[in-house]
Parts: sequence; structure tokens; C-alpha cells
Amino acid sequence: MIHAQGGCLCGRVRYEATSQPARMTVCHCRFCQRATGGAYMVEPIFDMQEFRITEGTARIYSHVSEGSGKEVFVHFCENCGTKLFLTFERFPGSVGVYAGTFDDPDWFDVPPDATKHIFLGVAQKGTIVPPQVNTFTEHASTPDGTPIAPRVFDRPHVIGSR
Repeated sequence: MIHAQGGCLCGRVRYEATSQPARMTVCHCRFCQRATGGAYMVEPIFDMQEFRITEGTARIYSHVSEGSGKEVFVHFCENCGTKLFLTFERFPGSVGVYAGTFDDPDWFDVPPDATKHIFLGVAQKGTIVPPQVNTFTEHASTPDGTPIAPRVFDRPHVIGSR
């Protein structure tokens, strides 16, 4: 059984995942840009029963998503402020982890068929999107859950290029 661990900067809040992620989302929305301070968020998604806090208690900030109108719950360390993971009104039973908070952020697989890039419509110019990955201008599904057809590039694609 996998026991990948991670935690916050100060070490007060620790967690573990007991499986490979169910899927991988790379989100380029403005919320994720602000939340990470970077161009996008790398977010391995786990089933709730395969993820747990092992030490400390995370605080929760609730935010209404501009994309879905549903609440996103940001779990963070109240001492050092590190954002650790997200839970979602829209996707109950799922946990999205801020990938950089794992002790080894390279431990999980990132297969193209289980990875998607979302909100490329607001991605920062110069961002390189890998080939053979499902991409979406916004979410991958409508608010009622209807899937949206992905765009898949056959070679690396640079945001802001034609």
C-alpha cells in the first residue's frame, strides 16, 4: 500500500495518501493562479477515503468558484498559511492536493490519459501545454455534469501563440 506523505511548511499539519491519484488536473484559472502565486496549480485528485490528515488540524477557507458557482474549500495550516488541499461542493468525495506540498512531489504517476488542463482561456501567456493531454478552455464539464469535448494538441502548445 502506498503511503505518500506531505504537509505544511512549519510541520504542524501532515497528511498521507494511500493510493495513486484517481486523476490529475492542471488548473490555469485565476483562483488557482492567486492561490499558488504561480501560473497554474498541479492538482492530483484522490478519493476521500484514500487521503487523511495524520497530524494537526487544517483550517478551512470557503470560496465560491467563478467558474461553477459552487463552493471550493481550501484547507490550510493556520500557523504558517500553507495551502494543503481542496475539497469541493461540486465534487463530493474528492480531494485535490496542492502537489508541491508532498514530501516527494514526484512520487505519483502523471499519465496523459488521466490528466487534463483546464481554464486555458485565462492561462498565462507563454505557458507550455504538453501534447496528448485533454485540454479545456474552461471546466471539463458543464455545471450539470455534462462532459465538454476536449481539445488535444499533437505537439507542445504555447499559450498566446497561434
